[in-house]
Amino acid sequence: MPGLDTDIVVHKIPLKPECKPVKQALRRMKPEVILKIKEEVEKQLKAGFLSTVTYSDWVANIVPVPKKDGKVRMCVDYRDLNRASPKDNFPLPHIDTLVDNTATNVVFSFMDGFSGYNQIKMAEEDKSKTAFVTHWGTFVYDVMPFGLKNAGATYQRAMVTLFHDMIHHEIEVYVDDMIAKSRTAQDHLTDLRKLFQRLKKYQLRLNPNKCAFGVTSGKLLGFIVSGRGIEIDPAKVQAIRSMPAPKTEKEIRSFLGRINYIARFIAQLTATCEPLFKLLRKDVKIKWTEDCQKAF
Repeated sequence: MPGLDTDIVVHKIPLKPECKPVKQALRRMKPEVILKIKEEVEKQLKAGFLSTVTYSDWVANIVPVPKKDGKVRMCVDYRDLNRASPKDNFPLPHIDTLVDNTATNVVFSFMDGFSGYNQIKMAEEDKSKTAFVTHWGTFVYDVMPFGLKNAGATYQRAMVTLFHDMIHHEIEVYVDDMIAKSRTAQDHLTDLRKLFQRLKKYQLRLNPNKCAFGVTSGKLLGFIVSGRGIEIDPAKVQAIRSMPAPKTEKEIRSFLGRINYIARFIAQLTATCEPLFKLLRKDVKIKWTEDCQKAF
């Protein structure tokens, strides 16, 4: 599969010196799940994403996630590896700023990278750290897989390297989400031509099933942007409305996190949520009161 040249970017996995390798034991799974994993492994081998490996100090397990079509998404449990790897501090864009910059335009194209992360190759010396075990053998990734701690930072760094002169002008980029934005339809054609030439030059591929070109509105990172401005994605609102009342500190923080995402649309949010904030104070026992329910 085409992808970014290794002279431009590779994904590396540095490790904290005090951390020792972890080999996870093969987990038990139902036979039908094992066969679906085999199908996915064969697909990724054919695509050139994987190689077989015999010896590796790091070994992780597969976490199969069911898909709507009956197949499974093959996720790898990289929690041990991620804990051992220091954080890459390359920044991701502020979502509110990115959305604001986009919404001042009239014509948009929303694009998604085809197997985005997999278009970046692994550093040769770090491939063995991505090893995972299945009933069909042990494999390593030759390309950057999902689930690694710093994969998003590596992807964003690559996009900034390739498109730094276009970002905040013709396009906005948030990891593998790319948005072209223009004031007029004619300008949009010019901007897309420039973008496609750049994509072709670096052999970056888009997923046509997840792209929309020349539209006047669309979903962007949980919001709907158009020439009129910014609106909340109704699906986000429905997800919040359907949440049950939180019972634990973790659930309260999760709810407040979702609310904070759309804070710009809610008047006096801090005052309204004060009963919930009180529950998060140190040494305060969580007791769901009438005021909490009203705020919720």
